Amino acid sequence: MAPKPITSPVPDAWYPTLSVVMLSIGLIVTASFFIYEATSSRRSRSLAKELITGAVASVFLGFGSLFLLLSSGVYV
Repeated sequence: MAPKPITSPVPDAWYPTLSVVMLSIGLIVTASFFIYEATSSRRSRSLAKELITGAVASVFLGFGSLFLLLSSGVYV
């Protein structure tokens, strides 16, 4: 039995689109985080909301960067 080659679960043609979409979502969530930090007082801030918002932004920006590198030919 010959081994199967390793392939991406996402088609190569989707890399640029996924990159733009995920980076856009990540930047929007990051902007909302900064707006939340700038407009709320120290007493009304929620650590849980800050951590969740930061984690969501980090995940989208991370995967967006990954797909940007993959779409430009840098295979990581």
